[in-house]
Amino acid sequence: MSTGRFGVRAGVRDGVIAVGVAAALLGTGVSGQHSATRLDVLGYVLLAAGGLALFAARRAPVPVLVVTGVCALGYQAAGFDVPAVAYLFAVYAAMRAGHRAVTVAASVAVLATLPLAALASGLHGTGEAFAQARGALEIAWLIAAGAAGEALRQAERRADEAERTREETARRRADEERLRIARELHDSLTHQISIIKVQSEVAVHVARKRGEQVPEALLAIQEAGREATRELRATLEALRDDDTSPPRGLGHVPELVERSRLTGLDATLTIEGQRQDVSAAVGRTVYRIVQESLTNIARHSAAATASVRIDYRPDALAVRIDDDGGGGATPATATATTPTPGVGLLGMRERVTVLGGRLRAEPRGEGGFTVQAELPLDRAS
Repeated sequence: MSTGRFGVRAGVRDGVIAVGVAAALLGTGVSGQHSATRLDVLGYVLLAAGGLALFAARRAPVPVLVVTGVCALGYQAAGFDVPAVAYLFAVYAAMRAGHRAVTVAASVAVLATLPLAALASGLHGTGEAFAQARGALEIAWLIAAGAAGEALRQAERRADEAERTREETARRRADEERLRIARELHDSLTHQISIIKVQSEVAVHVARKRGEQVPEALLAIQEAGREATRELRATLEALRDDDTSPPRGLGHVPELVERSRLTGLDATLTIEGQRQDVSAAVGRTVYRIVQESLTNIARHSAAATASVRIDYRPDALAVRIDDDGGGGATPATATATTPTPGVGLLGMRERVTVLGGRLRAEPRGEGGFTVQAELPLDRAS
């Protein structure tokens, strides 16, 4: 929105400058010429064209530089003793855009040709001293216009570099803060949770060795300790993760599925279509979707089987995870058996939306739950 408003304002400003310069050139030409010959009409047209061409100076500085230079030579040859003001504006715009070599070459050509055009029309017949003084003045104005454009270009470049430096500093500070939080979590929680986990497992082992019935509360503490350890490890990995470490992607999905089998879940992986390279962002998103889905199946459903299907399509990569848990319960029992959209599902949806894809997560009527995502493939990746 703000960029659009800036573009409109710049276009209006360019238009005002172009019309103002054209009017000034025409006014100067009319005040010095009083005939109505065909050559004079051509001169008026060139005066107006040279000024109005500045409207495109920001978008096409080099063509405008050429047009204004030709117009200046043309109305000088037509007998109009009018300074090449439009060409000075074009020099400024071209230098600001970074076209230094082209601008210098064009200016040398214009300066060399302007005296010839003036002599051909009979202008500047008052003597050699006047012609030399006028030439020196034209050179000075050209140098001033070029220097102003180059100075502004350098200032804008330094401003861009400063902005990039600020962004890099902010990103570095965010990384440092993330690592600090990871260290704090590790130092403050890992030891205590490990003690709880070890002590509960020892207590369960001793009770079973003695042939005693293990209390349900103790089993719950044991499972909670294991779950807390897994969650803390995942959180620390996420906090420590950065762009310098190899991202998890499609190549790690079989490992996820194999690991889920160790928990007793009969999980299968099917890959269809012609395999092709995908961007790291797409591969990482697929990995996270499969990871979160299998985790939710293990935590929230009584599923015995789960299937992961990855489909390579010409313009998209589709992933679908199905389970046979309680996702298809009737409305009366769905609350107790169907996982509600939590942080994991919201995270999946955010990842997919950022990449321009679609995500569907819902229970099936015949039973079970389905998570399905479709991610567009970037041909440039």
